[in-house]
Amino acid sequence: MRQPDIEIYLKDADVDHKAIAHWLGEALGPCSDWVQKGQTYKCKAGKIPVTWLPKAVGKWNSLYLESDQTPWEDDIACARAAFAALNVEVRCAPGSWVEEEGEESADRWIRISADGEEEITWKTA
Repeated sequence: MRQPDIEIYLKDADVDHKAIAHWLGEALGPCSDWVQKGQTYKCKAGKIPVTWLPKAVGKWNSLYLESDQTPWEDDIACARAAFAALNVEVRCAPGSWVEEEGEESADRWIRISADGEEEITWKTA
């Protein structure tokens, strides 16, 4: 089932919103100029609203695509594409998380890196 939006976390290595814009431009369509509001950057890639939040969780940057019209069906597919394009460790939720599932399942994440793909426990709170 296609997710209503996509959110992935990229390790704060050599990736910034400019590298993200280049990748998204190829995947979704040309990116508009980034507009910075506080710590958050926003743009549109094609017709899709994009939010980039550096250091959203420690040294992890959040990339949020506010649409179900991306080429990726879910966070994991997007995370795989981001890792392939940017060669930076990516984390994402294994599926859509809803509050009713409780805190325990909120700590289940998929890690995609040079080591491969694995499920991990990541305490983000």
